[in-house]
Order: sequence, then structure tokens, then C-alpha cells
Amino acid sequence: MSIYFDNSYARLPARFYARQSPVAVSRPRLIKLNLELATKLGLDSAWLNSCEGLEVLSGNSIPDGAEPIAMAYAGHQFGGFVPQLGDGRAILLGEILDTRGERFDIQLKGAGRTPFSRTGDGRAWLGPVLREYIVSESMHALGIPTTRSLAAIATGEPVYRETALPGAVLTRIARSHVRIGTFEYFFSRGDTEGIRCLADYVIDRHYPEVAESEQPYRELLLSVISRQADLIAQWLGIGFIHGVMNTDNTSIVGETIDYGPCAFMDTYHPETVYSSIDTRGRYAYNNQPRIAHWNLSCFAQSLLPIFDDGNEGKSVEEVQAAVDTFPRQFEQAYLDRFRKKLGLFEAQPDDSSLINTLLEAMAATGADFTNTFRALCDAAEGMDNGLGKVLHDGVAGNDDWLGNWHARLAQETTSPAVRAAAMRRVNPAVIPRNHLVESVLEAAVEGEFNPLEKLLEVLASPWDEEPRNLPYRRPPEPHEVVHQTFCGT
Repeated sequence: MSIYFDNSYARLPARFYARQSPVAVSRPRLIKLNLELATKLGLDSAWLNSCEGLEVLSGNSIPDGAEPIAMAYAGHQFGGFVPQLGDGRAILLGEILDTRGERFDIQLKGAGRTPFSRTGDGRAWLGPVLREYIVSESMHALGIPTTRSLAAIATGEPVYRETALPGAVLTRIARSHVRIGTFEYFFSRGDTEGIRCLADYVIDRHYPEVAESEQPYRELLLSVISRQADLIAQWLGIGFIHGVMNTDNTSIVGETIDYGPCAFMDTYHPETVYSSIDTRGRYAYNNQPRIAHWNLSCFAQSLLPIFDDGNEGKSVEEVQAAVDTFPRQFEQAYLDRFRKKLGLFEAQPDDSSLINTLLEAMAATGADFTNTFRALCDAAEGMDNGLGKVLHDGVAGNDDWLGNWHARLAQETTSPAVRAAAMRRVNPAVIPRNHLVESVLEAAVEGEFNPLEKLLEVLASPWDEEPRNLPYRRPPEPHEVVHQTFCGT
């Protein structure tokens, strides 16, 4: 069995990366193989599950055609610029074309030290590897653009953090690993040709529709802005908090990437933070649109040197005008997303107020984000599930939010059954709740992987309400609440 590679990034100039093979591990063991994804990619799952496949997925063997590299990039981390970051614990094996001819990166995360590791060990421990597997595959099932996980491998070697922990390697699949920080890397070095080369590469691979534009780099900027606006609106629509929205964790193709201290909200509050390192709430739930806007301004600044029309002032104005489109695009994407969550098919001017009043009531009453919106699906068909009292108690002035919502629904002709069915396709019944994820990770550290399999099976069908997934829909008990999540490094 061969993996048929076509490694376009490795054909870029040498300063874009460092050639680096994975560091072998002693006793690799397959924990989880994503059979559905393997089939989509045109890979033989039986081969991947073999001894030979295990050697490749663990980094012990380099398959024919692979050109392993560690990518160079910079980034703003919590607002502070770091001129060189790069893949400190990840190796890009190469790129493949799937069964539809679409190009994907295959990367090993936790594959050992690289020239960009700084003081790190280049390894990953089992917990963060499985967290990324669980959450990224859940995001895919929810229809959110995301990197995906092909395999999780135990290395048989300890990784040292606060204590010794079991090591692991994740095989990550992405449309691209180019980040805003990749552009910043060349901008910070004054490498205009590097910026131009990278921009041309991204256009050719990811945005070919802008290539024939009179201003292809401006159109590239606008395209990236549009995808980020849609992505962040989708995050907010499912209560997702990335946790570390640095520019080096912002994909140029609008995929969710780098699942570190990420989490899904249980109790709704707009200022919710889980990441243990986000002590000032920079990446809180409600700050994510602002941070995306800020990150995009960094991307725009990095493109300025190739907006070469001989008039620097005009270029700055054009770039600023492009970046200034983000708030409007995000607001529209956000309204579209939450209208669907509320079963509204036709836009009306007061919809924003209706949405905001609901969220304010949920925050005031400590309502569960996922279950409240799921309960609205039943309420759209007239079922009394106690939601009215909860929302009534949380609305300022005891306004009847549920009554106002039903009055708004009555202004449309869609039948209750059709509306409820549509709502159930955007309001999941099941998310990877933090206490369940932590429980699965604790079991895995002890060598028990059945809870992982069961959770992944349920998360693969997030819209379904079945008896088997009822325990996975339950909010955490007070003693189960997860207050902090942690970065794998």
C-alpha cells in the first residue's frame, strides 16, 4: 500500500520550512483510527491498521513520496508578537488528493523536536491528543469547518509536564496549515518576495477564483475575512470557545485549528472563559468576534507590501476598508445563524432584539446553552417543557419572551412541524460536554478506551435524540463542572 503524495508546500523556497523527519518512538500502539475519514481520503484502512501503517502513523517510518517538513511561522500570542514560532511539535508528512481530487495535508502532531521547538520536547501527551480527536470530529459532525483527526497513537513513552504522562501522536488532516502567522513571519523579516510567493501559493491552492481579479491580493484578503466571519458566527451558534485565538492558530482557509484549551459552554454567560492561561478573558466567548477582527488586521498589515501600486497611502486605505467589512459580515452571519436557531425563516428588523433578550434571560437564569435551544425546538411545536417559566424569570421587567417569540413565528407561514424539524438541524442535542471529555481522558490515561469509543459514537450523530444518548445530554452536576482547560504544552 502506498500513500500518493503531491507535496506542493515542500516545493516552495527553503526558507518556508525546515526539513525534519519525525523522531521514532519505542512502542507505538493504535488507540483510534478514523475509518470514515480514511475512506474519504482514499486510504486503505486495513493497511493503516497494519504494523506497517502503525509505523507510519507513529512517525517511525517515512512512506514513499512523503517529504516531512516543519513549517515556519510567527504569531501574536495574547496580543504580543513572537517573530518565530513554527511547528515545534508537528511534522507535515505531505499532501494527498482525496477521492474527489481535493488536496489535504497529513500532519503528525507530537512527532518530536524540530528546529522550531525552542525549549519544548516536541511531544504531546495522551490527554490533548484525544481532546483534539474528540472535539475536531464533533465539530465536523456539527458541520463546522475544521481540521480532522485520522488516528491517535500511543507512543509507549512518557511525556513530562507537571508529572510523567503517557505520550501520544495525532495524525491531523487539514485543507491547509497556512496561518495568519505564516504571513506575519515574512512580514516581520521584511521579506516582500516571501509574502508574494506565499500569497500566490494560497490563491492557487485555496482561492483560485480570485486569481484573474485585477487586484488578486485584495480579493484574497476579502475572501479570508468572509470565511472567518462565517466561522466565528458558527462557533458562537454552538457555544464553542476556542480558548487561544492567537494569529498562529488562525487558519487562512477558515478552518478551526489547534484545539488546545477549547471547550463548549454549559451554563450560558457571554464572558465565559475556560483556558487556564487566559487570565484576562481575551478569548472569552463574546470576545471571539473582536479578536478575529484584530487577527485579520494583522493579516491585512502583512499583505501591505504586495499592494504595490506606487501609492502607499492608497494601499493602506484599501486594506483598512477591506478589514472594516468584517463587523458587518460577522453580524450578518451571526443573525443568520441565530435566526435559524430560533426557527425564523424571514428576516425582520427586530430579530436582533429578540435574540439578545433571549441570551440576556439565559445569562440571568444560568440556563444551559445547548439544552435551552434544543428545548425551543419542542416549544416551536407547542410542547410545554417548562422553558417559559425559566425565560420569564430571567427577562428584565418580566417580559414574556416566549410569548413574543410565538407572536414573531406567527408572522410567517411555515408550519410548526417543518419549523421544528429545521431547528433540530441547527440546534444539536449532543455536544462534547467538558465533564464527559475529562472523564474519557481520565479513563484513557488508565488504559480504558471504551468510554472514548462510546462518546465518539454519540457525537457522530449530534442532532439525534435517542435513549442511548440521554446521559450525554445531561448538564454536569455541581461536582462535575469543569472550570479550567489546559494547553497541551
